[in-house]
Amino acid sequence: MNTTREGGKVLRWARILLPAIAVLVWLAITAVGGQTFGKVSEVISNDQTTFLPADAESTLALELSQEFSDDDAVPATVVAEPSASEVTEQQLSALEAASGEFADLEGAVQVLPPQVSEDGEAAQILVLMDDQAVEEGAVDGLRAAVEDLLPENEWTAHVTGPAALSDDFAEAFSGIDGLLLLVAVVAVSIILVLVYRSVMLPFLVLLSSMAALCAAIVVIYYMAQMEWIQLNGQAQGILSILVIGAATDYSLLLVARYREELLHREDRFSALWLAWRRSLPAILASGGTVAVALLALLFSDLNSNRALGPVASAGIVFAMIATLTFLPALLALLGRPVFWPKTPRAAAAVSASEPGRRQRRQERKQARLWTAAASLVRRRPRTIWVLVTLLLLGGSAGVLDLRAEGVPQSQLVLGETDAKSGQEMLERHFDAGTGAPTDVYAPADEAAEALTIVQSVDGVGEAYLVSEEGSPAQSPAEAAEAAGFVELSVTLTDAGDSLAAENTIRELRDELQELDGQALTGGTTATQLDTNETAQDDLLTIIPIVLAVILVFLVILLRSLVAPVLLLVTTVLSYLAALGISALVFNYVFGFPGADPTVPLFGFVFLTALGVDYSIFLTTRAREETPLRGAREGLLHSLVITGGVITSAGVVLAATFAALAVLPLMFMVQLAFLVSLGVLIDTLIVRTLLIPALGVDLGGRFWWPSQIHRQHEAAQGADRTARIPERV
Repeated sequence: MNTTREGGKVLRWARILLPAIAVLVWLAITAVGGQTFGKVSEVISNDQTTFLPADAESTLALELSQEFSDDDAVPATVVAEPSASEVTEQQLSALEAASGEFADLEGAVQVLPPQVSEDGEAAQILVLMDDQAVEEGAVDGLRAAVEDLLPENEWTAHVTGPAALSDDFAEAFSGIDGLLLLVAVVAVSIILVLVYRSVMLPFLVLLSSMAALCAAIVVIYYMAQMEWIQLNGQAQGILSILVIGAATDYSLLLVARYREELLHREDRFSALWLAWRRSLPAILASGGTVAVALLALLFSDLNSNRALGPVASAGIVFAMIATLTFLPALLALLGRPVFWPKTPRAAAAVSASEPGRRQRRQERKQARLWTAAASLVRRRPRTIWVLVTLLLLGGSAGVLDLRAEGVPQSQLVLGETDAKSGQEMLERHFDAGTGAPTDVYAPADEAAEALTIVQSVDGVGEAYLVSEEGSPAQSPAEAAEAAGFVELSVTLTDAGDSLAAENTIRELRDELQELDGQALTGGTTATQLDTNETAQDDLLTIIPIVLAVILVFLVILLRSLVAPVLLLVTTVLSYLAALGISALVFNYVFGFPGADPTVPLFGFVFLTALGVDYSIFLTTRAREETPLRGAREGLLHSLVITGGVITSAGVVLAATFAALAVLPLMFMVQLAFLVSLGVLIDTLIVRTLLIPALGVDLGGRFWWPSQIHRQHEAAQGADRTARIPERV
């Protein structure tokens, strides 16, 4: 007897001690991760040249450029219009003096003399700046010098060019650590309060989500520090949103199951253990599917896309771990009061009480919507899935209007910027590509032929061979030579970041193939072209891999072939509808000039991988219910039970991705809209109507070749047989 009591005491102590240790460990991890956030900027690079594969032509041109100069210089263009109609001799002297001051600025590598436009109404000064200095904010120093040396009462001046655009990106990404997280957390907090109607529970779920993010950021920081990945601000922003959204979704599933068990059991520990055990397969399956699908990005040729794979996968893994360890530990320690004031009580304890009756009435009211949806599907399954499919196909038609070939870099940052205003001024008075010259490297023995070819291409404003001093060479014999190549500096008539300039680069490369030797075309425009083309190629590489990974996971999880194929097809159809609607909104509502090629790629990866989460939540519960209720009623019962959880999870994920729109970057705004819309379509239409309608229409064939529905049929047959003697 004493042994039994002592064993019970040990068990009670273990129920408290183990969760307490888990909470302390996670709080320590959170503290370390919080400090690591401040150091992430040390290992982030937003330089587009680091995104490209080693065999891209612009990458090879960049490597060859090191033979001509050891400086990693990025051009910045100071462009100015005088208050008077034309630049006077006195003002030109002032510009020459200013260029001398610019040369003394930190980060300035070389400053070319002022150049007056043909109309005489503007002047420009090209400042070559050290790449590392630009990342550290040297452009701010140049802008401050321009403001001092070219006063507003005499000049309207701007700093533009690749260095200034890079600075704009850095400033836009500066909101990732603070504003983005704040908006996401506030949005999720509001939704969780509405879902749980609890004071404490939303705080615990958010604490678990933030702990997962802190753990992930520590691992990712060291991966970047050891140069396993090329981390950029884009990946960091997506990581924060993804972890908070995914961890909250998994928490919703666990907490819903825990609350369900508390209605049947007095002992909160046994209720939590049963809820954890029954939620584990769905959480592991959905998280594992997303993590492995995201790793498909490792097959990308773009380093920026490739880095997002392990970054996002690490985030998903820690979201799962935190949901399955930290959150249950908190729930175990705090017990039923976490649900206050809507505290769930075991049915036996509240069956005769007024609070118990109110609680059951409230639950029936909340389930009424999903019961109505299930009844509708039960009556007209085929009509529903046909109409919903046609509706989604209609939305998908907008994909034909999608323009995802890339957009000018000056348009990527939304709103008015100094660099954007400077580019517009530059285009009014000079060849628009002046601030971002293109570099062509041709065989030295074909220098004259290369120059002739380049000058004959439409879209080229000026081209010359570069001498040892960096100035125009008067003849091929005077051109600087390195590694058997000469360098040509090419100014395009179109803005260096425009699609027209990219087309000129394509034509340049085609024409230069007439040379016997290989010529390389590099520079800002060529880098942008190679980045866009590589991103478009990634779509064809990554999409089949993601689909194959998801299908394999679903087949293993559901032990069926028909259900996984249908789930995958409906998820892809949901994505296409979201993409088509988004394309129309981007073009005709927001008035965007186009879309980055990575928007449809990232949208596909996130919407298919995350969208399958809700399919898994629904179908794993259906698989559990089918042997008890049959194929049709098991699926419909699962719709009623999981409807609230899936809808809440979808709204949370949509809200967290919508938070990306606070960053003034076209890419982030487009991705936020696409994913948020796709998640809502997936949650409210596909999981509520399309999949249940298909499942009800197919009946037991939905689970083929599995025969789990036969168990219910056999039980019904046995029951009928048992009742025959009674009738006799």
